[in-house]
Amino acid sequence: MHLRDAISFYHDLLDPTTAQDTAAELEEQQRRRGLQFGDRAICTVLRPRFLTEAQYAFLQAQMRRLMLVFEKAFCIARDDAHFRAQFHLPEWEEALVMLPLPFPTASPTSRMDTFYLPATQVLRCTEYNAETPAGIGYSDALSEIMLTLPAMRCFEQRYDVRPLPAMHHVLNILMSCYRAWGGQEHPRICILDWREVPTYSEFVVFEEYFRRQGYDCLIADPRECDYRAGTLYARGRRVQIIYKRVLISELVQHGGLGQPVLRAVRDNAVCMVNPPQCKLLHRKTSLAVLSDEANAARFTADELATIHDLIPWTRYVEERFTQHNGRRVDLVPFITEHKDQLVLKPADEYGGKGVVLGWTVSQTEWERALTEALHTPTVVQERVEVPQEEFPSFANGALHFIPRLMDTNPYLWHGSYASGCLTRLSTAALLNVTAGGGSTVPTMLIQAR
Repeated sequence: MHLRDAISFYHDLLDPTTAQDTAAELEEQQRRRGLQFGDRAICTVLRPRFLTEAQYAFLQAQMRRLMLVFEKAFCIARDDAHFRAQFHLPEWEEALVMLPLPFPTASPTSRMDTFYLPATQVLRCTEYNAETPAGIGYSDALSEIMLTLPAMRCFEQRYDVRPLPAMHHVLNILMSCYRAWGGQEHPRICILDWREVPTYSEFVVFEEYFRRQGYDCLIADPRECDYRAGTLYARGRRVQIIYKRVLISELVQHGGLGQPVLRAVRDNAVCMVNPPQCKLLHRKTSLAVLSDEANAARFTADELATIHDLIPWTRYVEERFTQHNGRRVDLVPFITEHKDQLVLKPADEYGGKGVVLGWTVSQTEWERALTEALHTPTVVQERVEVPQEEFPSFANGALHFIPRLMDTNPYLWHGSYASGCLTRLSTAALLNVTAGGGSTVPTMLIQAR
């Protein structure tokens, strides 16, 4: 089966009436279900992102390879302070990542952000979201909506369509971590983040899902939490599991290591998923550590092949010499001279904040950003090819087919396998919904009937 043929068939189904009806139903269902990111609809296109079974199997296999390498780096870092120093952890992170692990892996829920070129089977992993992988609830809800849209009703007569739900993985992870942590009773789940974040609507999706599965659940702001007599309370109610969507760095900023939730976690009084130890791999310096030739002796030939195949050249920004494509370079002058092939990324930010795409700025702006990077933990990463695909949208009474940049972000579970996938679309170079640069679309597998 050729994916292009399936996409063309779907697009051909969007005659003026079907396109208008599909757009109206998509908008209405999102509005009714509260699927908005701040004041914007989560999805603005009229079809899912399609993958074949073979393409999805390829993604899963590559993620298995890469997770083994990340897990090895995590174990080395916990045992070796010199190696760990390359992650450039602040003092408070150092204290948290060295706490005893309450369950087998530090990032039982995570997401790898990648760019996938199916035609050449090239996959490049540009970030590892090992702390708070978002989008799972949105993707599941959008899949349910898109499977019932007018265009899909006709499409399914010719193609088998399989969504990739992932919310059940989150619940399974929470429960398995809770049991490994030592929990015995039927737990109450607290979804934890600031009440004003634009992703709040996704928390509501999860709250409703957990309750349908028989678990008491509440959404709480960290400022509504209290730790006393060895028990954590959220909005006055005892909680046993924290489904942590708030960033640990923000908890520390608002209360230091004495913040009530962090005190409860450090006292082992509550089960937090993901736990604070996830910060080690979540920092973008983790990709620099793996990519750096200085660490090659730490890994086997197969592991080095995995790193070479999947991680673009990445370095911590500092005054040093390093290798680039087998050539010794002076790093800072090299960055200065090659802006069109490079990206600067803060080591511990999210939502695209602080990311500078060299090819989108002037030389003066690039050099200014580099000067700042030398004083703030930052990585430089080689530019990767970003795939484009045409997606239909309906605006101003007309159907439009617009090429959109697209990423491919598999969800990872127990640090070992991939299931489910977030796809983000954008007409801007920076693919990030938080930064206002695009929208989310559900990912589905198809095959001809």
